[in-house]
Amino acid sequence: MPTVISHVAVPLALGLAVGAPAVSGRLLLAGVIASVLPDLDVVAFRLGIGYSHEFGHRGVSHSLAFAVFLAIAAAGAAKYLRVTRKAAFFFVLASAASHGLLDMLTNGGLGVALAWPFSEQRYFFPWHVIEASPLSLRRAFGAAGLAVFKTELLWVWLPSLLAGLALYAARRKNAL
Repeated sequence: MPTVISHVAVPLALGLAVGAPAVSGRLLLAGVIASVLPDLDVVAFRLGIGYSHEFGHRGVSHSLAFAVFLAIAAAGAAKYLRVTRKAAFFFVLASAASHGLLDMLTNGGLGVALAWPFSEQRYFFPWHVIEASPLSLRRAFGAAGLAVFKTELLWVWLPSLLAGLALYAARRKNAL
């Protein structure tokens, strides 16, 4: 998986691209949370749930169904998020779904259960350009974590920044 830090690149880029008032500060925060929330499934290891189990790492919480669930919850909280239901739904959906999609670009693990509950099949993209992040904090903040972050700069942060800036510029041009 990319590090938790790099999963936030997508909602940040989307927030830049779409801008206020469509993306309020509260919605941006909800998108950031939705982009990292799937990795709470690492708690499953402590509960004795195996990696390959549907409730294990990169299982249910990394699925598109989970992203839709979070998006529905965000739409229900749209008033609190100070945006429309549609904006809340789609922003959180994109933010949450990006997590599993980014994990599918890594070179480690068993893949992502993107189609759960329809299938427990784990998927990867054919390109494995992001180093898989170590699951231990000690290794994540050591040499192995630095190697991962270098690939994330190239394959997550740079494309997110470029896409966000390009869409921001297009939005600004159309506003003139």
